[in-house]
Amino acid sequence: FLRRQQVLQLYRRILQAIRQVPTETDRHYLKEWAREEFKRNKDATDEDAIRMMITQGNMQLQELERTLQLANS
Repeated sequence: FLRRQQVLQLYRRILQAIRQVPTETDRHYLKEWAREEFKRNKDATDEDAIRMMITQGNMQLQELERTLQLANS
C-alpha cells in the first residue's frame, strides 16, 4: 500500500513537471513516455525492483526539473 502511494505521488509530480515544458510537442512526448513507463511496470511485484524503479523515476524527475530551471534562467 505504501509503495502504491509512492508510485502515484511520483507519477503526479512527473506530470506536474511536464506541464512546465514550454513546447506542446515536447509536453505530449514526455506525457506519453511517462504513461507508457508506468503502464509497462504496473504489474511489478518484487519489492526491490519497485524500490529501484521509484529511485530511477525520482532521479529522472530531478533531471527534468533541473533542465526546466536552466531553460527558464
